[in-house]
Amino acid sequence: MLKQHRELSMSICRTIENNEEAGIRPSKTYQSFVAAAGGHRELNFIEKDVRNYITREVRNVSEQEDAKEFGKYLLKMKEKNQNFFFELELEEDQSIKLAFWADVRSRAIFEYFGDVISFDTTYNTNRYNLVCGSFVGVNHHGQSTLLGCSLKKNEEIE
Repeated sequence: MLKQHRELSMSICRTIENNEEAGIRPSKTYQSFVAAAGGHRELNFIEKDVRNYITREVRNVSEQEDAKEFGKYLLKMKEKNQNFFFELELEEDQSIKLAFWADVRSRAIFEYFGDVISFDTTYNTNRYNLVCGSFVGVNHHGQSTLLGCSLKKNEEIE
């Protein structure tokens, strides 16, 4: 089927959203449409269209909600202890652009072992395309110690 002839109706989109919220996998959602229509040929979309819709529309909403909840969590940590430090920058669409946080223990350790710091960004998450970075120092026993963490939208150095 040609891409320009494929489309998802509003009722199909609502079903996809409901199934995603219920934790039903996209392949199972698509198979339910196939069964209801009486076969693949009776549908005017393919399984990839279902997956693309989830990625583009459904998860985008949850990314903004997750950013909001993450911000609430950081504020709660700050309320528990005034020495907890965080900075949170959001994009125009309210998704996370940059987040940095350091707990009380990490900040105290930094005072003693902050002479040399390593910043490592070896992990890239798939869901939100954020790079997870860690700030690591070395204590007087030669052991690595965590000084802070960050999430950044991309790996460009500013």
